[in-house]
Amino acid sequence: MLELPENFIQRLKTADSIVFFTGAGISAESGIATFRGDGGIWKKFRPEELANFDAFMNNPDRVWEWYQYRRDIVNDCQPNPGHHAIAEFEKYFDKVTVVTQNVDGLHARAGSNEIYELHGNIERNFCVDCKTFYDSPEIKKSEKTPKCEKCGGLVRPDVVWFGEALPMDIFSKGEKAAEKSDICFIVGTSAVVYPAAHIPISAKRAGSYLVEINLDSTEISGSVNLSIKGKSGEILPEIMKLVKNVKQ
Repeated sequence: MLELPENFIQRLKTADSIVFFTGAGISAESGIATFRGDGGIWKKFRPEELANFDAFMNNPDRVWEWYQYRRDIVNDCQPNPGHHAIAEFEKYFDKVTVVTQNVDGLHARAGSNEIYELHGNIERNFCVDCKTFYDSPEIKKSEKTPKCEKCGGLVRPDVVWFGEALPMDIFSKGEKAAEKSDICFIVGTSAVVYPAAHIPISAKRAGSYLVEINLDSTEISGSVNLSIKGKSGEILPEIMKLVKNVKQ
């Protein structure tokens, strides 16, 4: 049984706005463990050699093939109990926002509604020239890099590559949600990669109660109100049981 401090329980009782800042750890529990492929030709490459704009322009079909491989991994995985618990929070709080560094779309598949994807989404694509978005099944199944129907430009995955800036409108919305939150859960991330790591910092500065859920201690552990070690897929459902009791 998960033992939680009284001040956290009291904060749950009175909270209206919740933010979940999530990273690779929550997806790892669904089987999306690493950015790099485990086998085949992809072991020959570092992620930096594939996930950048120059690599795509120099050899678009190779980069596209790697992302198709990554999509196959994502499509074979399912949201875990941690994702589902986060979605269930929406039944008990006025506002629940997910700000995620993950590109796998598992939060949406679990049923969360307000999601800010800081690094994009591997299921979406867009033209590098005219910025037209594509997410049709035909595009997703293409073995070669698709060409834009409007201008003929190359269609790339809608993810933030090395050397690229985060979408500032998405980041700004996520930061504002964090600043207005009563509780900010930091789930499965070391929260040290900037600018994304500003999200929990902004929450704390605004007076939010910070709860870290991670397998190990991180650099932010000493700055949070509550640090819980363990799997988010086990801890978040336990917290949800508590929510059901205190929010009746």
